[in-house]
Amino acid sequence: MWFAFAARRGPSLLAIQGGKQGHGDQHRGQVREAGEGRGGHLRQGVQGAGQGHRPARGAQEDPPLEMDEEGIPPTALCEISLLNLLSHSIYVVRLLAVEQAAKNGKPVLYLVFEFLDTDLKKYLDVYRRGPNPRPLPPHQVKNFLFQLCKGVAHCHGHGVLHRDLKPQNLLVDKEKGILKIADLGLGRAFTVPMKSYTHEIVTLWYRAPEVLLGATHYSTGVDMWSVGCIFAEMVRRQALFPGDSELQQLLHIFRLLGTPTEEQWPGVSGLRDWHEFPQWKPQSLARAVPTLEPEGIDLLSKMLLLDPANRISAIAAIDHHYFNSLDKF
Repeated sequence: MWFAFAARRGPSLLAIQGGKQGHGDQHRGQVREAGEGRGGHLRQGVQGAGQGHRPARGAQEDPPLEMDEEGIPPTALCEISLLNLLSHSIYVVRLLAVEQAAKNGKPVLYLVFEFLDTDLKKYLDVYRRGPNPRPLPPHQVKNFLFQLCKGVAHCHGHGVLHRDLKPQNLLVDKEKGILKIADLGLGRAFTVPMKSYTHEIVTLWYRAPEVLLGATHYSTGVDMWSVGCIFAEMVRRQALFPGDSELQQLLHIFRLLGTPTEEQWPGVSGLRDWHEFPQWKPQSLARAVPTLEPEGIDLLSKMLLLDPANRISAIAAIDHHYFNSLDKF
């Protein structure tokens, strides 16, 4: 049986035998660089088979998640609890185990995940900068977006905001065409009424305008904005709003979608970082994604509504007619 591990930090201490985790040098295999994760470098390895079982592949993240005198850090507990809550979905990367080990006499934790061979950013890079640059096939865009919406709907249905959706945090099985949400390090459970959250979330290019404007009370719309930006990037093969600062990011957004008014977005001028912006009128989204079919333009426009209260939900997006031609699973 094939398994994979994504252990946070340090050299491999895990050996996986037919679904059971053990320790020991006799099970270790080769390790190579496989990329980077939020907590450090990822390494891919092949664990020894042992007792007639097939070897396990995995990715390992450096450096280790160390425990202090008070035990496991709260951020680690939060991520582990969210993963336990969400990873039974086929649209979220599966947490297989949490293992405690020792490194230099200190206890460390390893999170053991299923392995997928790439992320969406690297997958798109093949199409935009590979030896044969070409558009991502429309059916593949539709397939990945549907899976992403299903995963986000699963998170929101369990009261969890991801808050850091971006191509690097979406893992892809190239052979099977499977996409899964990963890296819930910034994820938070949400309640009604909404709590106050930090606005330092989400990589800039995928950050919702309410967050850029300093809102501390926000909801599922922040994730749906990110989904819309990822959707457009799959179609365009380049980011829709590639700002290099929060102000530049807002200007990119307003140039395309128009500068919001109080009539369009009640309360926007009262947000902490609101300024007197240039008054742009909305442009046609079709000009930004000229190859996208009309149904896709309609769905994208609903994801990128400036007022988060009007933005489409993940569960509503799944039922959008853009996906009618898809064999859903």
